Amino acid sequence: MKKMVMAVVPRDQASRLLECLVDAGFSATYTESRGGMLRQSQESLFITVDEDQVDDVMAVFRGDCTASLPQRTFGAVEEEESEPGISGAVVFVWDIDRMETF
Repeated sequence: MKKMVMAVVPRDQASRLLECLVDAGFSATYTESRGGMLRQSQESLFITVDEDQVDDVMAVFRGDCTASLPQRTFGAVEEEESEPGISGAVVFVWDIDRMETF
């Protein structure tokens, strides 16, 4: 069964992720999107893979994407610095019942 992996990443970091995906043997279609409270510009990437390749795609995201997470210290919230890389990727995976190529 085919799966669709959709990732929403900050626009300025999408090209790095695309490069990582291509280096890992995957291709992606992408489009600009806007969302969130601040209407920030983002890229939505769409990657179609076989079911057994989903973990490989997710490994690309885990290896190259990091997020800044709020850390609580003595009742205060501090922003933790992230490692260099892609921050704040949100990834969705769903089944594809039918796919045709023309």
